[in-house]
Amino acid sequence: MSDSPIRPRSPVDLDVKSGSPTEVELALLQAQTRRHFFRNLGAGLGTVFLGTLASKLVPFANAAGAETAALDFSRDPRTPLSPLPPQFPAKARRVIYLHMAGAPSQLELFEHKPELKRFDGQDCPASLLAGKRFAFISGVPKLLGSQYPFHQTGQSGQWISDRLPHIEKQLDDICFIKSMRTDQFNHAPAQLLVQTGNPRLGYASFGSWLVYGLGTENQNLPGFIVLLSGGKTPDGGKQLWSSGFLPSVYQGVQCRSHGEPVLYLDNPQRVSRALRRSMLDTIDDINQQTYAAFGNPETVTRIAQYEMAFRMQMDATDAMDIRKEPDWVHAQYGSKPGEASFANNCLVARRLAERGVRFIQLYHWGWDSHGADAKEALNIGFNDRCREVDQPTAALLADLSSRGLLEDTLVVWGGEFGRTPMRENRGGQVMKYVGRDHNPGAFTIWLAGGGVRSGITYGETDDMGYEIVKDPVEIRDLHATLLHLLGFDHHKLNFRFQGLEQKLTSVKPARVVAEILA
Repeated sequence: MSDSPIRPRSPVDLDVKSGSPTEVELALLQAQTRRHFFRNLGAGLGTVFLGTLASKLVPFANAAGAETAALDFSRDPRTPLSPLPPQFPAKARRVIYLHMAGAPSQLELFEHKPELKRFDGQDCPASLLAGKRFAFISGVPKLLGSQYPFHQTGQSGQWISDRLPHIEKQLDDICFIKSMRTDQFNHAPAQLLVQTGNPRLGYASFGSWLVYGLGTENQNLPGFIVLLSGGKTPDGGKQLWSSGFLPSVYQGVQCRSHGEPVLYLDNPQRVSRALRRSMLDTIDDINQQTYAAFGNPETVTRIAQYEMAFRMQMDATDAMDIRKEPDWVHAQYGSKPGEASFANNCLVARRLAERGVRFIQLYHWGWDSHGADAKEALNIGFNDRCREVDQPTAALLADLSSRGLLEDTLVVWGGEFGRTPMRENRGGQVMKYVGRDHNPGAFTIWLAGGGVRSGITYGETDDMGYEIVKDPVEIRDLHATLLHLLGFDHHKLNFRFQGLEQKLTSVKPARVVAEILA
C-alpha cells in the first residue's frame, strides 16, 4: 500500500461536466499530504531546471566523445528478482558465506607462530602495546602462544592446527588470506563492515547488492537466504542482512533448517491453498489500484513478495527438508534432521545452491574467546565451536565439488577481526580461563571455489601474528575481489541515495586482489 493512505471517498457522484473534480481525482487530492505536495512540487521545479541545464551541456557532452554507459539494473517491478547478466563473464554464479560470529582466533587455527610459542608466558613488550586500543586488556599482559599444535599437510603444504581435522583434508581447495585488517574492534560495527561495507546502520548487505545486481535463478525462492546457528543472533543483528537503501525485496530472508522454513509461512488451520490464492488475488487487485494511482514502486514490491511467499509454501519447504537426504549424506555432514545446528544449515546451503539461490549466508555464533568463562575459553568453549563447524564445513566443500558446483560457487569462511597474541587480563589480573582480546590489525579469511586459486596463502603477519608485514587486504578490497569474481566492476555496481552513488566498497579506494584469482 502507499505511504499515504486514501481517505474514504465521498458518496456524492460528482458532475464531470460542471468542471468539478471527479470522485477519483478528489480521492487522489485527499490522499495528498502537505509533505507529498511540496516534495512533488520541488521535484517538478528541479526537473525543469535540470532540463534547461542539460540542454546547454549537450554540445559539450557530444564533443567529449563516447562515455562508458552506466549499468542498467532496471527490471519489471512485478518480477524484481528476475535474472540479469553480469557486467562481464563471471567465474562465480552464487555465494555461500560462512560467518563465524565473534571472531575465531587465527592463532589457534591457521597462523603457525613458533616465535610466539617460544615467548609464551612472558610480559608483552611495550612496543606491542604503544598506541594500541583494546576492548579489555589493561596494564602489561602476558604473551600467549597457540594452545594447539600445528602441522603442514596436503600437496600445498599449508599449516593448520589439529582443531580442524576435517577441513585440513580440503586444504588444497582453499585460498587463505592471512593479511586481512579492519578499522573496527567491536563486534557489531566490525560485522557490519564485513557484511555491508560500512560500520554504521542503514547500508545494504553484500547479499542484497548481489541480488540487486544479478537477480536470482529460482523465482520460487528468495535470492538471499540467511541461516543462523549457535544459539544467538550475531551482535550486528538483522541489519547484517538488511537491504538498507536498496528496495526491500533485496533484503535477506531468515529461514530455519527445522520446522517451518519461515515462521507463519504455512496456511492456518481450515485455510486451504485455494482460499489463500483467492485472498492474494483480492489483495493484489487492491494493491494494483493503489500503484496505478500513486506509482509507489514499493507497492509493486509488496505484491511480488506476497506472490513469492505463496510459491515458497511449496518450494521452500522442499528445499529445507533435509530428511529427504540419504543416511550417508547425514553421516558426511554430521547433520540431524529436526535440530537447529550448523551441520544442518550447511546441508541446507548445498540444497539451496542446487536450486539456484544466489546468496546463502550462514552465521554461527559463539567464537568470542575472551576467557571470561568456560564457554569463552580457548581450551574449552573454543573446542566446542571447532567441533561444531569442522566436519560440516569440510563436507560442504567436498559435496559441492563432487556435484560440480564448487567451480562456480564462491565459499567464504571467516569472522569480523582477529585475536591478540597476548592473553586477556581484565583489570590487569590473570584470569581463570584462557582467552584473547580483539585484534583488528590482522586476521584470516579463506575462500574456495568460484574462480579463486586453490592451495595458496596470500599475505603475511609478523612473528607474533599481530601486525601485517606483507600484502595487506582491506575489507573493501575483499568486497571488490568478490564482486569481480561475480562479474562486476565494484565502481559500477551502485545505487543513488542521499546524493551519492552508493557502493558496497564505499568511497575509499579499493583494489581487486588479482594475485588470488585463478
